[in-house]
Amino acid sequence: SGGGQAAVSFLTKVAKVAAGLGLTASAVSTSLYTVDGGQRAVIFDRFQGVLPAVVSEGTHFLVPWLQKPFLFDIRTRPHSFSSTSGTKDLQMVSLTLRVLARPDVERLPEIFTNLGLDYDDKVLPSIGNEVLKAVVAQFNADQLLTDRPHVSALVREALVRRAGEFNIVLDDVAITHLAYGHDFAQAVEKKQVAQQEAERSRFLVARAEQERRAAIVRAEGESESARLISDATALVGNGLIELRRIEAAKEIAGVIARSPNVSYIPSGNNGQMLLGLSTARCFDIVVFYDFIV
Repeated sequence: SGGGQAAVSFLTKVAKVAAGLGLTASAVSTSLYTVDGGQRAVIFDRFQGVLPAVVSEGTHFLVPWLQKPFLFDIRTRPHSFSSTSGTKDLQMVSLTLRVLARPDVERLPEIFTNLGLDYDDKVLPSIGNEVLKAVVAQFNADQLLTDRPHVSALVREALVRRAGEFNIVLDDVAITHLAYGHDFAQAVEKKQVAQQEAERSRFLVARAEQERRAAIVRAEGESESARLISDATALVGNGLIELRRIEAAKEIAGVIARSPNVSYIPSGNNGQMLLGLSTARCFDIVVFYDFIV
């Protein structure tokens, strides 16, 4: 009997100790929170509201039930959004903007109070569309391509300024896509075709002008050659013409003599003959040869 009471008493003490340890461990676990790398914490106090201090990385204590931590990711994150805007010459263009954004760490309590944890989704699309429409309206459609660096610089400057009003830091702003409307794209294509046709027409006109000049030069040369021949004929008689005739006859005779398919026999009353040809053709060649000689 005495031994049983001692055992019960021992077990009761063990249960109390275990319960105390469990309560202690639970209290400790609810009093601790961890801020991972690339994060910051903002503490909400039920009596004081959002505390102005920003909690850095590591494990920290808080008062259970009275305080609650809210974690912010302070690493730079990409955001993309598209906008259809009108240009100065009333053309519609579609643009896609990509930004790298992060919160201002020192202003996290203010961001949490005014915007909450999803501050970037609430702010960036709206101010991005606003800035794109305002900047694009200052340029004609073709200037968005020819002056693209200037357009990007204006968008970046305006967007960084607007994001700063909401305590958001932009590390990079870039226009990643630019597309025109169907009608404008067709107009640009027709303009390019017209320019190519104009260049081709100018080339044809220039070539015709060069051919005309070449014809004039050739005509002047032939005229001058004829004049010189006429002067020479008037001065020395028909000797030059006879010389040209002899040179031409000599060249023709040389061509005929070098032909392997023509053979000659002395001409006479017994018959004129060229091997491999008809009688009439032989007669024509021999007469032509006699004329040359």
